[in-house]
Amino acid sequence: MRIEILNTLPDSSHDQVHEAFDRLLPQLSSSAQPLSVEQIEELFDQECLHLVCAVDDEEKIMGMLSLVVFDIPTGRRAWIEDVVTDQAVRGQGVGQSLVEAAVDHAKALGARTVDLTSRPTREAANRLYRRVGFLQRETNVYRKSF
Repeated sequence: MRIEILNTLPDSSHDQVHEAFDRLLPQLSSSAQPLSVEQIEELFDQECLHLVCAVDDEEKIMGMLSLVVFDIPTGRRAWIEDVVTDQAVRGQGVGQSLVEAAVDHAKALGARTVDLTSRPTREAANRLYRRVGFLQRETNVYRKSF
């Protein structure tokens, strides 16, 4: 397994990335809608988005996460979202490799912090985040849906 960080969608990886989104998003969320080729291309049009992928020896993406790096008045920050590993490889260190690579990449890009959220019911994911050094913050998360 190797980790690749994509911030553009190379022609050589186009089908591979689309297949991964189709296969992995439903494993992440039952409410996730399939993304069209155009929607995936629009994601990669955002300079702040870095797709961190775990790729096996047969070039299949076994897991991925979104790393968003952005500047605000208090400095450069990073946020990890949509961490998902294929059910077939869970418990084999893929998630940890993805998160560690994302943290290293954010640091290399000058981010002062990396944040993420995780539902309490995702016990294995929460153990992983603590194991790689994330600290649970005492904060309230608010959301307004449209």
